[in-house]
Amino acid sequence: MKIVIIEDEELTANDLAVTILKVDKTVQITAILNSVKESISYFKENRDPDLIFCDIQLGDGLSFEIFQKCSITVPVIFCTAFDEYALKAFKTNGIDYILKPFSKQTIQDALQRYKTLKNNFLKTDTSFSKILELFENRTNIKKNTILVYQRENIIPVKAEDIAIFYIENEVTHLITFTRKHHTINKTIEELEPIAGDNFFRANRQFLINRNAIKDASQYFARKLNVSLTIPFSEKITISKEKVTLFLDWLSGK
Repeated sequence: MKIVIIEDEELTANDLAVTILKVDKTVQITAILNSVKESISYFKENRDPDLIFCDIQLGDGLSFEIFQKCSITVPVIFCTAFDEYALKAFKTNGIDYILKPFSKQTIQDALQRYKTLKNNFLKTDTSFSKILELFENRTNIKKNTILVYQRENIIPVKAEDIAIFYIENEVTHLITFTRKHHTINKTIEELEPIAGDNFFRANRQFLINRNAIKDASQYFARKLNVSLTIPFSEKITISKEKVTLFLDWLSGK
């Protein structure tokens, strides 16, 4: 069985590939693609695999754009941190979905479902216009506050007052422009659509407010190093694949 993985976070993509091979050693991972643009180019030049594992939110857009522009008629297992999104995706071209963070068991269950249903899968073109519209509308919804829980207290923090969200020791933290530190019981994936367009996902560890960026400088291997207007000891880098997207976002395009 040939599988293509579409995932913009390198560590997540590699972890997914390793987990799939642990579940089924006969699988061949034919490609790991990290953007909408790269995926469209790949599928226009290569034959379809037997199965696709696909993240929904990529650095340069939603993965449904790939299926709109390419004639792909194989099952898709969507990967997402948002359960309501996953259920909608499952009802389109996908035969299954897995919620992040995934486990060996969830991957095993998804592959078993594929093997059970593959002979009955209808190879028909599916329109992703409605589901793409759903995701775009949901992504554009911005909440005014993030709820921070401290013992018995619930503290509302305005998103515009937050300089950065970051992961440390598998716990999500935020720092405000007034330099207050809080922990929060949401993942970066969950916070990304809530925070809104003024925040950029630098990598799997950092989600940065545009107004918190002091400057960006050239770094090793065509990456960018980002400095903040608040004290922050961790190094924030933008991968070369995301540099153009980051600069466009920073300039307000």
